[in-house]
Amino acid sequence: MLSKHYGWEMRLEPVMVNPYLEDYYSDIRRWSFALEVYFLKERFRDVLEIAKSDHSIIQDRSIFEGVYVFVENNFRQGNLTETDFNTYMELFDLMTNVTKYPDLMIYLRKSVPELVRQIQHRGRGYEQTMQLDYLEGLNNRYEDFIFNKYKGQVLVIESDGMDFEHNPEDFRKIVDKIDARLFGLF
Repeated sequence: MLSKHYGWEMRLEPVMVNPYLEDYYSDIRRWSFALEVYFLKERFRDVLEIAKSDHSIIQDRSIFEGVYVFVENNFRQGNLTETDFNTYMELFDLMTNVTKYPDLMIYLRKSVPELVRQIQHRGRGYEQTMQLDYLEGLNNRYEDFIFNKYKGQVLVIESDGMDFEHNPEDFRKIVDKIDARLFGLF
């Protein structure tokens, strides 16, 4: 919706073509390293292409949150060995030598019950077996990432109870906040 509103090119996370995602949700411990390396490769490819671009691009997930939210959550929950985690972090550190922060990180903050409702509504079969502690871990990692680790500019939008897809007023509230941050309006 933001891509259409602002005329920005959209970069979506490769979910539908990801060769590891279904396997990951059926056996997280077995597939987490392969899945996370795949996502890192795809996100780094986006970083390189965005750096060469002469127009604005919006991504649904950055290379930074992939590491500090998803990889860290897998490590803390015992789904990645210390060796795999360290190898991954060394690779990420090499990549960040040529990576710059996005102009603005937009964090649509949601409570775990709202996230569960959203996942159920989305209806991806492999996500329906997601454990609540895994989801709570992701939410905790997002909070830590946004408020303690991320060094770029962040706009936090409290999105519980919002239906910006179907309620134009909710979408307008988000756009107004983005405009104020990016363009100094309002």
